[in-house]
Amino acid sequence: MTQASPPADTPDRRQHHRVREIFAEACEKLAPFFAPENRWGNVTLDHLAYRVVRENYPELSFEEVHVLVLAAHRVYTQSHST
Repeated sequence: MTQASPPADTPDRRQHHRVREIFAEACEKLAPFFAPENRWGNVTLDHLAYRVVRENYPELSFEEVHVLVLAAHRVYTQSHST
């Protein structure tokens, strides 16, 4: 299912355009932190994912880093659910 594009006269309300540009690349880098086999004490390593994003994309704001990590985690969870 594809999303319909908004009419040309509708302003683009999306934010975090830089996050959209790097999303696929960042998801690959962050996937190991969400994998069940890499948990420590049955806790995901999300805090390390934040660090990796900050190191690789220092131009991102705190909000953008947060949005990126949450979205990558959601994508990983949805693609690896049974």
